[in-house]
Amino acid sequence: MVNPKLCCRPKIHYRCIRPSDLDILEHIHVKLFPIRYESAFFQDVVNGRDIVSWGAVDASRPDDQSDELIGFVTARIVLAKESEIVDMLGYDSSKSDQTLVYILTLGVVESYRNHGIASSLIREVIKYASSIPTCRAVYLHVISYNNPAIFLYKKMSFKCIRRLQGFYLINGQQYDSYLFLYYVNGGRSPCSPLELLAAIVSYMRSGFKSVAAKLCKSEDRKISRWSMCKESHSLVSGSHNKRNLSVERVGYECV
Repeated sequence: MVNPKLCCRPKIHYRCIRPSDLDILEHIHVKLFPIRYESAFFQDVVNGRDIVSWGAVDASRPDDQSDELIGFVTARIVLAKESEIVDMLGYDSSKSDQTLVYILTLGVVESYRNHGIASSLIREVIKYASSIPTCRAVYLHVISYNNPAIFLYKKMSFKCIRRLQGFYLINGQQYDSYLFLYYVNGGRSPCSPLELLAAIVSYMRSGFKSVAAKLCKSEDRKISRWSMCKESHSLVSGSHNKRNLSVERVGYECV
């Protein structure tokens, strides 16, 4: 099992979770989380049945422990239209092929915390979600008193979109949950009323500018035509009195 203290700087490697990880995976879950997971969940994780997962190991540990899990993340692909955040994904979420990646569990053994392992595991999930063309976001729940996790997700640009009252029931007591979301592949939230108003104002301004430009162009054409007519009239008048025009020019230059 995992050592309580580190004897040297860890050399963290990341890999997929395998069937051989079953016992240690279950042991760490029991140790870290107040929620108890059924054995079927762990079987699904290690065998990759509808669940994707990544594990962290410390290659600097003795040979018999160098491939033992010291951190993990598990996730599942869900249909966007069947999720609880369908209202946060914009209009295209109604399409049948839109998906999301939901993070089920994330944990790091206490002695290995503050080494960036959790951040790296989350990045693995984001990279995986981004590789799926139909995926629009990664999301998860965090119990309201887990301040380190809340800080981590905010630091990694997850958005806290709502608070769910009494989401968790642990030992007969209810706890609230925060719902965090990270958009990928162009996913975005629907326009808020303020954003919609700003878009309308911007559209109206561009429309006014277009109309003004057309009016100015039309006015320039009128002036241009008037100038051409005036010039033509002057030339016609000059041709009728060519002699007088020459006299006026000589007289002007002599002044």
